[in-house]
Amino acid sequence: MITSNRKARHDYFVEETYEAGIVLAGTEVKSIRQGSVNLKDSHCEVENMEMVVHNMHISPYEQGNIFNRDPIRKRKLLMHKREIARLFGLVRKKGLTLIPLSLYFKGSKAKLEIGLCRGKKLYDKRAVQAEKSAKRDVERAMRQK
Repeated sequence: MITSNRKARHDYFVEETYEAGIVLAGTEVKSIRQGSVNLKDSHCEVENMEMVVHNMHISPYEQGNIFNRDPIRKRKLLMHKREIARLFGLVRKKGLTLIPLSLYFKGSKAKLEIGLCRGKKLYDKRAVQAEKSAKRDVERAMRQK
């Protein structure tokens, strides 16, 4: 695991998750291995029946000099055509969003976990926080006894 988007789980209900490969340049891979990547404000879209991730910030590699790319450029994701078509339909019909949840290496390949998400309202966020707080209080009481 390289990085995860904790804010996504706070702001969205994750209904389904998918694994996608990501097309990267050599210096970007080296920078990712150092852990200098940020998924905080990123999102995915379907453009011309291809998945693309926007606003994923990969810091330039220190020794990359002229080979470094733009840190927040659009990056193509690798998925099966039928998966992309299904996600495209769900996003258009139901008003769902595709959010990157985590970035990790599987063997030597960089993979991005994408969540099909529905936005939380303020009262949903409060309910989840109250539930966590109650659960923590119960565990604390059990430990003390």
